[in-house]
Amino acid sequence: MNWDTIKGNWKQMRGKVREAWGDMTDDEFEQIAGRRDQLVGKLQEKYGYVREEAERRVDEFARNVGTSDAMPRAHTGRAADGTPDTRGMGEKIADAVTGDRIDDKTGKVVR
Repeated sequence: MNWDTIKGNWKQMRGKVREAWGDMTDDEFEQIAGRRDQLVGKLQEKYGYVREEAERRVDEFARNVGTSDAMPRAHTGRAADGTPDTRGMGEKIADAVTGDRIDDKTGKVVR
């Protein structure tokens, strides 16, 4: 689905966005108002993603939102010291399969 369609149907899309990024508040959804750049910025702020990662996730969401495939829920884990979990999706999937709960980039235990 292209971003213009998502923006035009933002009120209906909010539920799908909430499924993907459940930590967002209603006020934040109002601020975003269907604007891709605002969503990217909010993901950086809320989840600690670097800009490229936030953009990749938003683009992945837009590609998958119109399909029958469920959008994977964003991982909101943080290391024990509170720093954001910086693993990529492949690493997170591998962790789910193996039961490993270690951030591969920092070596810290993830809650």
